[in-house]
Amino acid sequence: MNLANPATLRAVLALHGIDARKGLGQHFLCSTAAVAAIVARFEGFAGLLEIGPGPGVLTAPLSRGAKVIALELDEQMAGVLAESAPRADVRLQDAAKADLGAILAELPAPRGVVSNLPYYLTGLLVQSIADAHGCFDKAVLMMQREVAERILAQPGERERGSLSVYLQARFTLTKVCHVPAGSFLPPPKVDSLVLELVPTGSTLPEAFFAVVRAGFAQPRKTLANNLAASGRFSRSAIDAAIVAEGHSPTVRAHMLSLAEWERLFERLEAARGG
Repeated sequence: MNLANPATLRAVLALHGIDARKGLGQHFLCSTAAVAAIVARFEGFAGLLEIGPGPGVLTAPLSRGAKVIALELDEQMAGVLAESAPRADVRLQDAAKADLGAILAELPAPRGVVSNLPYYLTGLLVQSIADAHGCFDKAVLMMQREVAERILAQPGERERGSLSVYLQARFTLTKVCHVPAGSFLPPPKVDSLVLELVPTGSTLPEAFFAVVRAGFAQPRKTLANNLAASGRFSRSAIDAAIVAEGHSPTVRAHMLSLAEWERLFERLEAARGG
């Protein structure tokens, strides 16, 4: 049974009386090319955590070669998953509230995370997955194109934000494939992108990311004004650190590269005796 085939997927959903639930942001993938591209990224993996398996379009092929734990919020999917992916360990559980690290620890290594992320929870789930970066070897995530482009945004691009810096610090990011809206049932209003995230093993402290978040707190304000508003550093130390990086004190946060953020943080911590 190839659920990536639109006709097959429609028939299986109809057989089980399943309609996509708008409130859960359900858009079921039905693209043989996209499924093949995602599955190929996990060749040789022994354990996979899937978030939001739906009817099992990805779960079925992934569970043939690896132990899969699939977290599904929608109880109506239990029956179809039992048929499409009988080897998978399906758990009716809200991934947004789950301890992903603890679940990943149940799986054999190398471990991966895979998800066709629901649009309305993308930011929260990406953050949760990223926070568990020490527990897996790779994540392959499908998300709204606009969100993926923000994650990949480079210095100087207006889309760049604190999430861009955070994920670029924690992971090597690779664009896997573009998935047009017509590749889903029902089709959403936007296209999607699939990104691969491989942990870098970065040991940057949480204090660094707190400074990054502060720097982007109000994008219309300058970096210096945002950092000063945090109350962590003196304005003179902020201006001096920014100028030392070759920027004007009026620079905005999206202009800085990851390396510049790291040096800026080091200078600011040194100035306050951190």
